[in-house]
Amino acid sequence: MRKQQMEAAAYEVATQVRTVEDSIEAALAEIADLQSKMVHARSVTRAGFVASHGAFEQLAATVSSLVAARGGIANCHAALVDTQQTIPGLRTVAFGEPDECPPPAARTDLRIVA
Repeated sequence: MRKQQMEAAAYEVATQVRTVEDSIEAALAEIADLQSKMVHARSVTRAGFVASHGAFEQLAATVSSLVAARGGIANCHAALVDTQQTIPGLRTVAFGEPDECPPPAARTDLRIVA
């Protein structure tokens, strides 16, 4: 009973880590799309570089923060994998796949952003 509870808790954490990783990746992809649309809108409206530069700087700062968050969650993931190896009963947990982490629920195709 306790072992099942431990395995269920570990699986919930692993699944949530994957969800957070996927969310950060999705946010980065959406920001890339936004940046492309901002460049296109600036071109179509003929807005000046100076007038729109502040928005691009803010977007770049957001990307930088998300990239840092991506690295942080990757480090968290690695620390959780290391921690798993120190807990009796979780060292050899398998959920049907040979990988140490649950696979992503879905994959998306990469988009070309100009």
